[in-house]
Amino acid sequence: MAGLSGTKVTVVTADPAFAAAMRATFAASKAIELTLVEGALAATADTLDVDAATVVVVDFDAGVPEEMAALARLTNRTGARPPVIAIAQSFDANAARTLVQMRVADFLVKPVQPLDVVRACAQAAHNPGVPGGATEAQIYTFLPAVGGGGVTTLAVQTAMLLLNSGSARARRSTCLVDLNFQHGAVADYLDLEPRLNLAEIEPRPDRLDRQLLEVMLSHHASGLAVVAAPNRPAEMRTFDPDMVTRLLDLVSSNFDYVVFDMPRTWFSWTDSVLLGSNKLFIVSEATVPGLRHGKQLVAAIRERLGDAVKPQVVINRFRQRMFSSGLSLKDVEQSLGDAFSGIIPNDYDLVREAIDRGVPLDDVKPGNKITAQLRQLVLAQDAAKAEAKALPLLQKLKFAGAR
Repeated sequence: MAGLSGTKVTVVTADPAFAAAMRATFAASKAIELTLVEGALAATADTLDVDAATVVVVDFDAGVPEEMAALARLTNRTGARPPVIAIAQSFDANAARTLVQMRVADFLVKPVQPLDVVRACAQAAHNPGVPGGATEAQIYTFLPAVGGGGVTTLAVQTAMLLLNSGSARARRSTCLVDLNFQHGAVADYLDLEPRLNLAEIEPRPDRLDRQLLEVMLSHHASGLAVVAAPNRPAEMRTFDPDMVTRLLDLVSSNFDYVVFDMPRTWFSWTDSVLLGSNKLFIVSEATVPGLRHGKQLVAAIRERLGDAVKPQVVINRFRQRMFSSGLSLKDVEQSLGDAFSGIIPNDYDLVREAIDRGVPLDDVKPGNKITAQLRQLVLAQDAAKAEAKALPLLQKLKFAGAR
């Protein structure tokens, strides 16, 4: 039970079998002090003494409103310390969103192995997410509303901007993750060899640790770390959500900034990524279908995830011509309303040369308009303040509903 030395774990449960399993598991180490509170959470939450606890584990029924309400009162009382781990007897997407909003450190679904509880406690103890504690990664996600909209270009340039946003002496570690596992282009854009071996980690996602991640990272000459899998255009398949969430957890806990290049297809783990994002940019184009698809995607995200996610639409390759019959900036603003974030100017020749050379746009043309506009969109406010009420990444990417 490395990682839990000297900690105090409080477990609340009305399940005798789960209580017995916790006694047996935590009794294996004298360095851990277990406090077991037997009874339903609804009856114990308001009087539970958590002042001395390092981690609180609550076993409850997410399908019972009184239990959910009791958990909400407990998390409101504790804040981020001690971190609360929720173990649900039943689960669905609505419960997942509610738990995310409660800021639980992690949530598991029964039947659960005692070792999984121990691991969750160890991670929560090391990443309590308290003010002044370790800084969680800032997440920037790019999601296409149309095909061929230039999402990868914007994701690559954003990652480069974030990498170089600090001083020369205090560069912020940055990782660009290509989540389009079958048709990704990030590695090609940066002239890198993709090293993410999905076949090796999918059978046992628990094997994925910092050491294995380092083996599967590609490194650009700029210092940018890249997670990308080899292209498999003829391999139509889905991917184990456990593997994906484990990968995202690990990346997010080891870098200051993480940029996700998302596929257009919606997977079982897509909600997790969107919920974990500090900034979510939907990339579209200035055409009637492009604006329509952008609006539809914004509406779908708001319907699925509520106010926990605030998607912003970026219109890429925008070209405003005088006396043109095409869509104007005013048309775009009126169509998208408050979801409109800004435009990126069109400079196809510049982008093409940068892609062919595998370098950032600024290496081809310093001070270009695309980088300048993207900097204004991405770095308009300090990264530490971006979406101040966004949950810490490790709390949000553990999307138990996908397990």
